[in-house]
Amino acid sequence: MKIALVGYGKMGHMIETAAKSMGHTVVATVDVCAKDATNLVAAGDGNAVARAVKESGAEGVIEFSHPSAVIGNLNALIPLNIPVVVGTTGWADKEKEIASLAAKTGGTVMRSSNFSIGVNVFYKIVEEAARLFAEYAEYDVAVWEMHHNQKADSPSGTALEIARRVMSGNPAKNEMVIDAFHERPKANELHVSSTRCGNVPGTHTVYFDGTADTIELTHRARSREGFARGSVVALEKLVAKLKNNELERGKLYGMADLF
Repeated sequence: MKIALVGYGKMGHMIETAAKSMGHTVVATVDVCAKDATNLVAAGDGNAVARAVKESGAEGVIEFSHPSAVIGNLNALIPLNIPVVVGTTGWADKEKEIASLAAKTGGTVMRSSNFSIGVNVFYKIVEEAARLFAEYAEYDVAVWEMHHNQKADSPSGTALEIARRVMSGNPAKNEMVIDAFHERPKANELHVSSTRCGNVPGTHTVYFDGTADTIELTHRARSREGFARGSVVALEKLVAKLKNNELERGKLYGMADLF
């Protein structure tokens, strides 16, 4: 497959290496500051992004840029009707807007906060654990995550998805709090806290704490290579399912739709 990469930072370089090792061709790399990108564009220039991708002949796009750039990139890329996989996080509040654009233009987008197979299994484990502990009022629950100090958003998209899974399993927790508490938390509030330090690829822990014990569920990434390969696999599956009519064009999809 001919793949265009929008966002050519550390993750973009890892995705390029992964894609080539999996037999694909990277026909364009687009970025606002990476000097080794094939297409250097001005920040906010969606037309330049779209032109670079279209002229490359790409059959699929992987977008791993920055929370401040992702919506502009998607507004430029979706109308091209080339399948787009998005790994940039920090735009959950714009999902309805992007889904509407996809429906209007016939473009197809697949987004995930984390492409790791282990993390996606972890989601299911957390949801089931939350359901089991929901029967016991003496157990409280909280979510904590830690990432490298170059990460631009907080909490991570993965932590927010974990929190959503906790709330799905335990309906008593129906309000997510991502800021510091300045008073005692209410029983219905789920605290999601973050730490940024050093070069940590990503650690996510869910705590179930009771009067007699604490149970901790942790996913710890060793490197970001799993995310890179996972994004390429996601694009492979998205393109294949569109060709086989297993998925419809003009929609916003998630990992559960592909795997």
